[in-house]
Amino acid sequence: MAIYRILQNSPLGPEEITRLSNAYEQALRTIGVQDRNDPLTELIARKIIEIGQTGLKDPAKICVRAIEELGLPKG
Repeated sequence: MAIYRILQNSPLGPEEITRLSNAYEQALRTIGVQDRNDPLTELIARKIIEIGQTGLKDPAKICVRAIEELGLPKG
């Protein structure tokens, strides 16, 4: 999955990786992406990481903001 591949070489700690991974999974469920090889998953992963770097900690809020900023429909 895209986010795990991107985060594997990141300097983030396990707690932050878990938080971002949870936001990512929630975003994929929210918009209804089932194919984890869909190119959209990488776009979502990068946006989740970008938002996580702003200091936002709540995975649910990170998820909502990523979906809104990408202009994705909720599935």
